[in-house]
Amino acid sequence: MRQPQQRLDVEQLNAEVWRVLSDATAEKEYGVDREFIIKGIQAGRLEYREGTVWGNPYRRLLRSQLERYIAEELGEDRLSRGKTETELRKVRREIARLKKELAQLEARKAELEKARVS
Repeated sequence: MRQPQQRLDVEQLNAEVWRVLSDATAEKEYGVDREFIIKGIQAGRLEYREGTVWGNPYRRLLRSQLERYIAEELGEDRLSRGKTETELRKVRREIARLKKELAQLEARKAELEKARVS
């Protein structure tokens, strides 16, 4: 059973939205599973707030607490590796987006040059 002191205030979460992540995002970004997160909650090391999106439940966690918990339980190497992988995915996604945008701009440039010559 969850203890009341483990729940976060809504104001605290709203004030620092970018410092909060869902359990699903934590799994993707840090490579930890839900059992690891639940273990941290039950041990009182992670605070959370429950939420639902389209009827699907999730837990909102404080990123700083999760990172500290991962570092203590799994080691600093695991934490830094997870952060590096996450940043690398974001960079690759941005590069792909920019390549697509560049291709569209090149096509538009060709159209304009063709219209200018005509």
